[in-house]
Amino acid sequence: MKLHSRSTQITFVLFSVYLIALYWIIVLKFNITAYHDRVERVINLIPFREAVLFQSPVDWNETLLNIFIFVPFGFYAGILWEQWSFGRKVALFFSASFLMEISQYILKVGAFDITDLINNTAGGVLGLLIFAALERAFQSRTKAQKLINIVCVVGTVLIFSFLIFLKLNNLWIFRMQLMKG
Repeated sequence: MKLHSRSTQITFVLFSVYLIALYWIIVLKFNITAYHDRVERVINLIPFREAVLFQSPVDWNETLLNIFIFVPFGFYAGILWEQWSFGRKVALFFSASFLMEISQYILKVGAFDITDLINNTAGGVLGLLIFAALERAFQSRTKAQKLINIVCVVGTVLIFSFLIFLKLNNLWIFRMQLMKG
């Protein structure tokens, strides 16, 4: 990974912020104590367990969120590790997801779930494919990277502004702490 161009330096900073946010969201559960109460250490090695074992419908909201949250990872991997093979990038998505899942288990803040590994990895692949499509559409890697950087800067600012607004106003997820105490 070369950080020679200014655009690549911006991408690297955005990727670093993204990784911190990803850990905060997935492992620390927004640092909300209500999520951490009475969590048992569970390992689920059956993909889409509820649908397979209990014929209950797949929770599409959770599935899509797990895919969506890893799409930026695919953007960043496409930009920062352009020399890596597709398989190596997929292994990176899987490994990062695995580390998040095992961290939840070890820290006793959530379950280790194979379904999340599958969905997160699929999200990284989707982001990688979107970046490749943008690169082809613009016929320029640099233009695609600049667009991704702009979208990611705007997205990062909007998401953090939204979370700060919620926190300052004790709304939504942050209200859960108040309900407990």
